[in-house]
Amino acid sequence: MSLIDREEGAASAPASPPAGGRGPTVADVVRAVTTGDLPMRITGYDGSAVGPADAGITLAIRSERGLSYLLTAPGDLGMARAYVSGDLGLEGVHPGDPYEAFKVLKDELRLRMPPVAEALALVRGLGWERLMPPPPPPQEAAPRWKRMMTGLRHSRTRDSSSISHHYDVSNAFYEKVLGPSMTYTCAVFHSPDDTLDEAQRAKYDLVAGKLALKPGMRLLDVGCGWGGMVRHAAREYGVKALGVTLSRAQAEWAQAAIEREGLGDLAEVRHLDYRDAPREQFDAISSIGLTEHIGVRNYPAYFGVLKARLKPGGRLLNHCITRADNHAPHRSGAFIDRYVFPDGELAGPGRLISEIHDAGFEVHHEENLRQHYALTLAGWCRNLVEHWDFCVGEVGPGTARVWGLYMAGSRLAFERNEIELHQVLATHNGPLGVNGYPLRPDWTP
Repeated sequence: MSLIDREEGAASAPASPPAGGRGPTVADVVRAVTTGDLPMRITGYDGSAVGPADAGITLAIRSERGLSYLLTAPGDLGMARAYVSGDLGLEGVHPGDPYEAFKVLKDELRLRMPPVAEALALVRGLGWERLMPPPPPPQEAAPRWKRMMTGLRHSRTRDSSSISHHYDVSNAFYEKVLGPSMTYTCAVFHSPDDTLDEAQRAKYDLVAGKLALKPGMRLLDVGCGWGGMVRHAAREYGVKALGVTLSRAQAEWAQAAIEREGLGDLAEVRHLDYRDAPREQFDAISSIGLTEHIGVRNYPAYFGVLKARLKPGGRLLNHCITRADNHAPHRSGAFIDRYVFPDGELAGPGRLISEIHDAGFEVHHEENLRQHYALTLAGWCRNLVEHWDFCVGEVGPGTARVWGLYMAGSRLAFERNEIELHQVLATHNGPLGVNGYPLRPDWTP
């Protein structure tokens, strides 16, 4: 959250005027935009401080530029800019996992909008230049209106650019954060004590079971990432699997892994838009983490593309993040849109299931795995902390901070049911409703 976010219903006691006619300090600004007892120590580049000296977490505003970021950008964006650039520090937590600081900021820091006269007095004292937005950090993507230069939202060119922004960071960085499975989607835990690798294998086995994969079948995995599902299906189930991804770096890494594991006769990953996947009929299709990128208005076309590639009687497993309800906005907030998933969109689970039905599929099973994603993100944060120096050396401190911020914040959102993760299993029915689906599930939950 930004220091200028409004807290509805918060007390509006004015800040004390600066003593001795001096200009306002950072502490004065903090007092003006907060109410109640501060849950953390906040220090300024000018030597001022406010909040309990023995607080476990300190928020350090380290420069005038950092203060300008906080004052000029709405919501999470200003805080993200200051933090990513190093102008805002969180002391008492590791930058690879600032989860505990997130909880304090979300639960205990109460913000308010100061009265107009008080705000104007503060700005005059600070200097109007504080309201001139500094250039954003280089990790920030262009705003939505500027992205029009690369094409309409969810056009092929713009989708390719958005995917590259997020996934073509560094394969070596992802290897450290994701671990040996090289899987960047929600895992499935039978116990909180499961390792990430165990949980990712369990996820792939769950998907394979729901799709009833057997030797000799053909699987299409759209948005395949680094080929985890493709390799697992080929190695463990004898399936001939094709994966497609818009990330060239992912495709190159995945194809090298396929050759290294001796799976070249069964598995393949291509650098390809899902819309250009072969039109031959597949026995099963998995989509694990792609739906978030294609745009809600494109759901009919997206599921139509998948249906056209699936044999009658074949199964589709769609695995994606959703909103917790069908009334929430589809588009992500400014931080996620600029730093993590440009153009990403989420719908509620009801909208998702309706669109699958309306595309001509029959839905048989739905499962919410949001608690599993919270555990997955906690594991990724632990990996980032453990390999922090390597990751910083690979992608730079700003990008490493983006990932710690994003994963810790997402973990909290999944824990609190602000977002969810749904797997939906459906069939492409043949004539007269024939789908080959058994009376009871033939897979183990």
